[in-house]
Amino acid sequence: MPQQNLTFLGLGTMGYPMAGFLAKNADYNVTVYNRTTAKAEKWVTEYEGQFAATVEEAVKNADIVLSCAGNDNDVREIYAKVFAAAKPGALLIDHTTTSATVARELYAKAKELNMEFLDAPVSGGQAGAEGGVLTIMVGGDQSTFDKCLDVMNSYAKATTLIGESGKGQVLKMVNQLCIAGLLEGLSEAWRLAKASDIEPEMMLDVLQHGAAGSWQMVNRTKTAMNNEFDLGFAIDWMRKDLGICFDEAEKLGIDLPTAKQVDAKYADLQKRGYARADTSVLFKQFDDETR
Repeated sequence: MPQQNLTFLGLGTMGYPMAGFLAKNADYNVTVYNRTTAKAEKWVTEYEGQFAATVEEAVKNADIVLSCAGNDNDVREIYAKVFAAAKPGALLIDHTTTSATVARELYAKAKELNMEFLDAPVSGGQAGAEGGVLTIMVGGDQSTFDKCLDVMNSYAKATTLIGESGKGQVLKMVNQLCIAGLLEGLSEAWRLAKASDIEPEMMLDVLQHGAAGSWQMVNRTKTAMNNEFDLGFAIDWMRKDLGICFDEAEKLGIDLPTAKQVDAKYADLQKRGYARADTSVLFKQFDDETR
């Protein structure tokens, strides 16, 4: 079979290695675009492929367009250009964490232009992207999902169609709420153990094998206890994601009290200079205590 032309838009912490996994597959001819051209130039020195200077140039011959940007506004701006330049029949996959509203808007516009669109936010962080073991939550049509599954599995360990357009983004919101609650619980647990003179390392070694064990406990507790917070997913981004959760909850007429409490603590940590620190910096909320 001939190579598929793939374009990846956005070479940030997540997109850079994700595009790299695509380039390792001989079935794909990969073109990348990044707002900062130097990043794209660096990428082509590491991987097989080419870069384009504009979104329009990058997507004009693409069979599949993939993107990983920052927020709703970024995605709307990018896809205005994609819709203007991509060919009819193109498959569009957005890995950005956005509102479900944006996902549904782009799905509808793609249909109008005889294109296909999936909202496909990811979980697994920088380590998951670099290891090719992301979890992808997809919203859209089954037929589009089937066409794109092998491509997404290039950098994922689990890729699941959740439901109609926007449902991938809703499940990503659920994922972020779980993380916020877990990190709050872990930081409070560490606080109690520390105040009770229980060795933190022992606490971690014992609890990770029981019912309290979680990915956050295994991968973030020890680093947090060692004041290591340069792990990729900044609280600036988590607060953006929680804001999306709150907007969706308001539309549904429900409240998210624990998440709002955690968000307020992250806001305080931003003021204290931790805006670019990993979400596990929630452990620092108790730093002003004397014990």
